[in-house]
Amino acid sequence: MKTTLRLSFLVGSALLSLSAAQAAGDIAAGKAVFDRINCASCHGADAKTSIDPSYPQLAGQHPDYLAHALKAYRRGQSNAAPSANIRKNPIMGAFAVQLSDKDIEDVAAYLSSLPGNLAVRK
Repeated sequence: MKTTLRLSFLVGSALLSLSAAQAAGDIAAGKAVFDRINCASCHGADAKTSIDPSYPQLAGQHPDYLAHALKAYRRGQSNAAPSANIRKNPIMGAFAVQLSDKDIEDVAAYLSSLPGNLAVRK
């Protein structure tokens, strides 16, 4: 019984690790998206030195938050109902509609992999 339980735990852990790795996105492909869309023109080449202090630092941000925000900008550009969790910004919306779900996943992985000044305060 213990062996079966241990084996089930190991298989479950391996599957969770595999799904987390797949969900993480491709960092190199994310860098290519960042360059192709020219995110650096506003957010800085290092993704933390924005041209305007009101623009957010992206380096080191949580990948799920970045993906959520980009999808919300994309929905906002498509005139989705306000209840659809949208973000309305003409600049970000114009960039976000060019991105596939895979592009979003990849750029989120790239940006989250960069060293940043973001920290959790206790």
